[in-house]
Amino acid sequence: MKHVTLPTGEQVPALGMGTWMIGEDRASRAGEIAALQRGIDLGMTLIDTAEMYGDGASERLVGEAIKGRRERVFLVSKFYPHHATVRGARTACEGSLGRLGVDCLDLYLLHWRGEVPFEETIEAVERLREQGKIRHWGVSNLDIRDMKELRALPGGERAAVNQVLYNLSRRGVEWDLLPWCEQARIPLMAYSPVEQARLLRHPGLRALAARHGATPAQLALAWLLTREQVIAIPKASTRAHLEENFAALECPIDAATLAELDRLFPPPQRATPLEML
Repeated sequence: MKHVTLPTGEQVPALGMGTWMIGEDRASRAGEIAALQRGIDLGMTLIDTAEMYGDGASERLVGEAIKGRRERVFLVSKFYPHHATVRGARTACEGSLGRLGVDCLDLYLLHWRGEVPFEETIEAVERLREQGKIRHWGVSNLDIRDMKELRALPGGERAAVNQVLYNLSRRGVEWDLLPWCEQARIPLMAYSPVEQARLLRHPGLRALAARHGATPAQLALAWLLTREQVIAIPKASTRAHLEENFAALECPIDAATLAELDRLFPPPQRATPLEML
C-alpha cells in the first residue's frame, strides 16, 4: 500500500474507501459491509463517510462493518456547514460517533464552506480535539482562496486535509490548489475519482486501459496514485468491485501513458472555480 503523510507526520493509505450513496438500500447492505471489510483486510483502511450520506445511514453501515476492526481503521467523517459552530459541531460529532459506534474520529471535515466564520469553526474542532472526540480535523470543497484565508487564522495551520472533486475529467485543482496544498504539505483527498462511473464509458480511456491489461477504473485510480500527496477514495458496493479498485495499486503508469492521458484529458490552462458534485 502506498501512503500519504499528514501534516502531523502520521501516514495514511493513499487508496481508501468512500461511502457516498452506500448504506441506503437494505438489499445491498450485506454486500456493502463485505466490501468494506475486504478493503480493511487488504490495507485500504481509510474509510470516508459523512453525516449527510443517507442522513446518517452510511455512518451506521460503516459502524457495523468496522466492529472488531476499529483499531485498524483511519475513520473520516464530515459535518454540515450549518453545524460548524461550537455547539453545532459538538452535537454533530456526538451524533456521528453514536452512529459509527466509536469514541473518536481520526479525521473530521467541514463538508463545505457555509456562513459560519472560519474562526468559530476552528474553535469548534479544536475543542473536539482537546476533548478526545477527534484526532485531526480538516476541510472539504475549499478552493485556494478559502484555504489561504483558513491557513492565515490562528489554528488554521492544523487543517490536515482538503477533500475535493478530482479525477481525470476534473483537473482544475492542478492549476493552483494542488500546488499550493503540496507546498503547505496538506494532502488532497480526491472524491468521485472515477466521476461516479462516467469515466468508465470514455472510449479513449477504455482503449488505453485495455492496452495495459487494466480496467478504466484501475487506470483512472492509478493515475491519481501517481500524485505524491493525493488520497483517492473510490466507492465499492461489492467485494469484486473493491478488489478491482485495489488492483489499481499494481497498474503501472509510465511517461508515455501519462502523456496519452494528458491528450485524452488535457490539464487546465487557466484558473477555474473549484468544481463540486
